[in-house]
Amino acid sequence: MVDILIFIVFFFFSVIIHEVSHGYVALKNGDPTAKYMGRLTLNPIPHIDPIGTILLPFLLIVLRFPILIGIAKPVPINPYYFRNYKIGMITVGISGPLSNILLGISFALIYKIFPSSLIGEYLKIGSFINFILAFFNLMPIPPLDGSRVIAVLLPRSLAIRYERIERYGIFLILFLAMAGFLNWLSLLSQHFTKFLINL
Repeated sequence: MVDILIFIVFFFFSVIIHEVSHGYVALKNGDPTAKYMGRLTLNPIPHIDPIGTILLPFLLIVLRFPILIGIAKPVPINPYYFRNYKIGMITVGISGPLSNILLGISFALIYKIFPSSLIGEYLKIGSFINFILAFFNLMPIPPLDGSRVIAVLLPRSLAIRYERIERYGIFLILFLAMAGFLNWLSLLSQHFTKFLINL
């Protein structure tokens, strides 16, 4: 039970940092929407999405899937505020996964202070969770962050059709997870965590 609680704490903390990073970078690009809507906060409540943050991880735990993934309520942005539309969309899109990569690296390096201890084991879990969140969100499935970057780079006519997939995105993600097509996320994240703690 303690391990599950620690896992949940790391998961929620990492998802919140991910979303706040989107909002902060949007603000730096000229868009204050997230700030005005109270989303630049570490309070988890405004970031919780009933399906992506609660139902999806819960189903994966109950069904004993080898990975735990989830998404928070997307931070609202208004790209019309951006000083440069493409740069704004790309930097906002990658800021969330980048924050998780940085957290994953940080937890793995801090582990070296507490090797072969309970704290160290929890830090490894934190690193692993963040790499999963980063790689998961970089997938090009709307509404994940990777799709935001791709949509900006596509011709507008293709981007519009591509973005229409978003209404089915969560169901596609659930199907891929249940079919085992996302197991590579766990293997890749384990590899990155082991590599960093063994440096």
